[in-house]
Amino acid sequence: MSKQIIQTDKVPAPIGPYSQAVIANGFLFASGQIAFDPATGELVLDSIQSETKQVMENIKAILEEAKIGFENIVKTSIFLSDMQLFAQVNEVYGGYFTSNFPARETVAVKTLPRNVNVEISITAVIAL
Repeated sequence: MSKQIIQTDKVPAPIGPYSQAVIANGFLFASGQIAFDPATGELVLDSIQSETKQVMENIKAILEEAKIGFENIVKTSIFLSDMQLFAQVNEVYGGYFTSNFPARETVAVKTLPRNVNVEISITAVIAL
């Protein structure tokens, strides 16, 4: 098996021993993204909507680096600090997809890195 590491400066560098994304066997596996603004290195925590938008923009940057788009995503995992945030996160998240929506799970967890409210990871296919 061969694998290719995807790394872009349009997304904050990993805060641990992992890659932003890895391509293997025709799939892209992206690590969970939180709302770091790559321009400032700061978290975007003004509102759950702005936090989710930054997460999705970070995912978009990874997809672009791999030369694919949201239509290539086949699975997402959404981690929330509180299920009460589901509707607001879902509204922003949904704006990034037009049809053929990916499979998904959404779970509430006790805490997330840097005490953020949302983290999203994705799996995408390289060619459709």
